[in-house]
Amino acid sequence: MDHWLVRATTIRRLWVAFALVLAVVVLADLFIAHHPHFGLDGTLGFGAWFGFAACVALIVFAKGLGALLKRRDTYYDG
Repeated sequence: MDHWLVRATTIRRLWVAFALVLAVVVLADLFIAHHPHFGLDGTLGFGAWFGFAACVALIVFAKGLGALLKRRDTYYDG
């Protein structure tokens, strides 16, 4: 028997739940008074899209750093 987090139905439900939570948070952004400091941070859903872009940038940076610091498989063999 599979773990409940591996089942296709559970994964689909989690994606739907996460999408609904994101939509509610972005829609709630309409009812908040913003005081932007740079202009761009006053846009709709700034926290959502900026957080996503920052996450993508960190992943790309980590992949590049991993390729730069990679060692051969025989590095510790002496």
